[in-house]
This record gives sequence, C-alpha cells and structure tokens, in this order.
Amino acid sequence: MAENFREFQPGNNAGNERGTQNKNTSFGRLAAGIVILIILAVLALESVYSIGEQEQGVVTTFGNAGSVVTSGLHFKIPFVQRVTKVNTTILGFPIGYRSGSDENASQEQIDDESLMITSDFNFVNVDFYVEYKVSDPVKYLYNSQQPKEILKNIAQSCIRNIISNYMVDDVITTGKSKIQAEIKEMIIEKLEEQDIGLMLVNISMQDAEPPTEDVIEAFKAVETAKQGKETAINNANKYRNEKIPEASAKADQITQDAEAARQERVNEGIAQAARFNEMYAEYQKNPVLTRQRMFYEAMEEVLPGVKLIIDDGSGDLNKTLYLDELQLEDITGDRQAQDTQETP
Repeated sequence: MAENFREFQPGNNAGNERGTQNKNTSFGRLAAGIVILIILAVLALESVYSIGEQEQGVVTTFGNAGSVVTSGLHFKIPFVQRVTKVNTTILGFPIGYRSGSDENASQEQIDDESLMITSDFNFVNVDFYVEYKVSDPVKYLYNSQQPKEILKNIAQSCIRNIISNYMVDDVITTGKSKIQAEIKEMIIEKLEEQDIGLMLVNISMQDAEPPTEDVIEAFKAVETAKQGKETAINNANKYRNEKIPEASAKADQITQDAEAARQERVNEGIAQAARFNEMYAEYQKNPVLTRQRMFYEAMEEVLPGVKLIIDDGSGDLNKTLYLDELQLEDITGDRQAQDTQETP
C-alpha cells in the first residue's frame, strides 16, 4: 500500500510529464527532418530532367514558352518551370485506308477519303501516305490544338484539288510522279501559311484504281494495250534504225555511181566536141574530101548490121541474092584457099 501511495504523489506526476514532453519533441524533430528530406528529394527530382536523342524540349516559365532544349541532361527551376517533350522523328499517317494492327492484316479502304473525281468526270480510289516531322516545337505545341489533324485536312484538300486536274488514265497509269510532285508543293505552301510547326517530308501515292471490278479489268486491258503500243513503237524504231543506215549507204552508192556516169558523159562530150572541132577544121580545108570520108566512115559503121536482099521482082527465089550469104561464102572460100596453100 505504501508503494502504491508513492506512485500517486504530485512530485512523481511532474517527472512523467517531462518525459512525455521530451519524447514528443524528439518525434517532432524526426518528423520534420523526414519532411525536409522529402521536400529536398522532390526539389532535386523536379530540378533535373533529360531529353532523348530524337526529342526536343520546350521550357515554359509560369506558362510562357521560353527556350527549346535538345538531347541531354538539363536543370530547371522547380514548380516554376515546366518542360514538354516533343518527338522530332519522322512520323506518318495514311489517307484513304487504315492499316491493321497486325502486319499481315489486310488494309481497310475508306471511301470518304480515297474516292475522288477526275477532270474527265470519272471516279477513282487513290491512297496516299504522308510523312512529316516537327520543325518548330514551340509552334507545334502552342499555335494550334491539333496540328496533325490540320496537316491531314490540308493534305486531303490538296490531293483532291490536284487529282481533279488530271484525267483518269493519267491518275492510274503514267501521271503518278507528276501528281505527287504537285501535291507535295501545294501542301508545303499551305503549311507555311498555317505556321503550325510541322514540315512535310514526303507524300507518296500508294495505289490508284477504279471503284468497281469491271472498271478495274477494263483499265488493266487499257494498260496492257498501252504497253503493247510502246512495244510496237520500240520495235518500229529499232527497225527504222537498222534500215536507215542501209538506205543511206545505198543512196550514197547511187549518188557516187551517178556522179561517175555524169563525169564519164561530160568527158565523152568534151572528147566529141574536140573531135568535131578537128573535123570542122579539116572540113574547112577540103570540104568535098572530108564529106566523102565522113560518108564512108558512116557506111562502115552502118552496113555491117544491115541485111541486104537483091530481087528483080519476078518472084523467082533463084534470082534472089542474099548479100550476107554471098559474103559468108566468099569468106569461107578465101579461108579454104588459104588452108590449101599452107598445106605442103
């Protein structure tokens, strides 16, 4: 009973209160230290940030855009500055179709985007793929709320505008490269006007075909015919390239032969003129003798080719003389006589 009485004495209660206060003070200091450490850790984490190699960061101070930082480790003022990271790699999206999540999955056609009308009032389904990247991170973040959608709308507008200037044959077959170049140029011009911080890298026409199977087959037949036409033209050009040199060689040969004949005739004419002048000079000296000589020479040239028959008109063949036969007999007799004289 005495011990219990001492525990409830006033002096002992004061000692217990001081012990409790000391314990509370130590716990408060420990809690404050922990809070301070947490705050310092948070401040340290908020002060340091990193930017990837294919990223850029936009630093804002109290909501106002400031500098643009590149890849690496950087520092900022905690709770005052914020950093928004922007992907600067080349990105892309399709127009006219949707790709499946699986690589082997078939593409889904979107008629609202792909169906277009050409200048000759035909319909055609055209698919495109647009590649773009961020050129200005600040404008990309703050000049518009949906820059990608704006780019897509610009691309669709430009595509329809350019396609409507071409005939369906050009869109499906031979005009793809020119169409892509014109669309790209127009999109770049529109993006500069909108100034949304995006730049067009490339736009490519994936596919172009008529909207129905029957029309597709007809266009395939047209394309086959065009290829046959090109083949025929190439073969014709090959044949022409082979024959033109031959014809040129023949023409040169004919020209050379004609030139040689001309020169021969000219030389002959010059010789005849010279001979005529000589004969004329002789004729002036002795006209009668010259005429006789010319007559005899003409007869020597003419008579050997003339067949002469002498007939008295009585109709008796025995009285008909064939001079060529007589001449032949004379020649034969002369040869026999000559042979007889030469024989010993």
